[in-house]
Amino acid sequence: MERTDRVEEEIKKVVSKIIDNGIKDPRVNGLISVTKVDVSKDMKYCKIYVSMLGTKDIDEAMKGLESAKGVVRKEIGDRIRTFNTPEVKFIYDDSMEYGQHIDSIINSLNIKHDEDEEESTKGE
Repeated sequence: MERTDRVEEEIKKVVSKIIDNGIKDPRVNGLISVTKVDVSKDMKYCKIYVSMLGTKDIDEAMKGLESAKGVVRKEIGDRIRTFNTPEVKFIYDDSMEYGQHIDSIINSLNIKHDEDEEESTKGE
């Protein structure tokens, strides 16, 4: 495992805890999960991908996270010892919503599964 991979995992843990316990901004509400962290090779920049469930206004929540990025960066610097504390950028990850949308489309197609077909052929 590369050093950047280890740092990314540590940042993911730290930021998850900060979001759960440390951000008091009322715009940051609902279930917010850190889905991925990308740190540049020189460790000067860090993209933190977040997904949100139950959040009333995603744009406002992202603004709340953006306004808290100084605190987040300070906490990263305090908890993870690296030469540079990376600049933080939050990015909304809609992959969970997209997955739920695809699931609902598949479920609406009313396609029978193999088990359903086996049960219907047993009676013949």
